[in-house]
Amino acid sequence: MIDFTPLANKTKKLSEIAAGASIDELRATATESIDTILGLIEGCTDADVTFVPVDPEANDTFAASSEDTSIAWTLGHVIVHALASSEEGIFLAAELARGVEFHGRSRSEVPWESVTTIAQCRQYLEQSRRMRLASLELWPDEPHYETKRTVEFLPDDLDARGQYLLGLLHEKSHLGQIAEIVRQAKAARGA
Repeated sequence: MIDFTPLANKTKKLSEIAAGASIDELRATATESIDTILGLIEGCTDADVTFVPVDPEANDTFAASSEDTSIAWTLGHVIVHALASSEEGIFLAAELARGVEFHGRSRSEVPWESVTTIAQCRQYLEQSRRMRLASLELWPDEPHYETKRTVEFLPDDLDARGQYLLGLLHEKSHLGQIAEIVRQAKAARGA
């Protein structure tokens, strides 16, 4: 598993962490991320997936409509959002690895309102695991690590390894949110 602590401590950039990463480490990090989420939702029921938690900090500046800006996210919502971010990162990484210049986002997100069962959450997690691991098979034997994209909000220039990790890093930022939703949902149903 790749350690993101130096990034959090602001002692290294993501590009520096990614520079020494092997394909096996990327694979292990992606797998561990899925396993972590599966562990967090262990014992959840369908009711937990659609439970609306209390979230006074809810503020989605990218919401599709203004009335959705301050809604608290359900477990299903957070999971499909986090997976979509990771998957976007891995597909962009495959292009960078092949020497294709960054040409914009590559995002597809399941409508969160359609996710109402724990079985769906687990299915989407396993589907994402399969896509993450398969995407690494798209990389050439000698990836084009000189092909990079600039990520202004970091700020950093990322090669394929850094791009792959960027989505996983975003997913990791939602782990506490997932744990809190599960805690509130289980408490609400007396579990």
